Amino acid sequence: MTVRLLSYNIKFGGRGRVSALAEVIRGASPDVVLLQEATDPRVIEALARETGLPHWGSRPDYSMGFVTRLPVEHHAWRHPVNARHAFLELVLEGVECRIFGLHLVAWFSKWTERKRARELRALLEGIREHQSGFHLIAGDFNALAPGELLEVAKMPRWIRAMIWLSGRDISRETIQLLMDEGYVDAWRRLHPKDNGFTFPTWDPHVRLDYVFVPQRFDERIAVCEVLWTPEPLVREASDHAPVLVEVR
Repeated sequence: MTVRLLSYNIKFGGRGRVSALAEVIRGASPDVVLLQEATDPRVIEALARETGLPHWGSRPDYSMGFVTRLPVEHHAWRHPVNARHAFLELVLEGVECRIFGLHLVAWFSKWTERKRARELRALLEGIREHQSGFHLIAGDFNALAPGELLEVAKMPRWIRAMIWLSGRDISRETIQLLMDEGYVDAWRRLHPKDNGFTFPTWDPHVRLDYVFVPQRFDERIAVCEVLWTPEPLVREASDHAPVLVEVR
């Protein structure tokens, strides 16, 4: 059995862009969609209806939500102390894979990178009991992976100032933490040299959206793609391009 999972930041709750978002999602033919900035349950209900993914979950002002074709066995939001957004835990009926969705704090600086690392440590500590089994961690990490290009000149002036104050670069602590914990970046597993930019859709130059699996299960990653077609619609729908992963 394979499962197609889409991770998608829908920007400001997706209000006013349901049709565009739904068309992008339908084009990916996913089984389950993890949504970030899914703060309006009415929008998520409408997306479920328009995509034909009838099972959904969302809470007012909670960033993480989902829509899925497969019935849901269990789902819960976990909000560790000092985390800006709650994490989502999702288990689908008949699927031996636990899914964890996250949206880490934004902004580029060494101070916010430390906060992202604290948020991620809180998630990892909360899922220790599940780490022996197959699971995915996916979402908008708002972080750069070690060794990846940071095109500072393309950043807004205020972000360039923050980066300058941080030592003219940003720490890569968050993604390194997951790698040190034995997780594999699904994109890098299949695309060792491609950039995989996901943000912003009008001028993509940074990769903020990731899917990770435990290293011992990395052979189960069949597909990992950043979806850019049709490009005008992807740009209209959100400021992030969605990431699709297919796992066995």
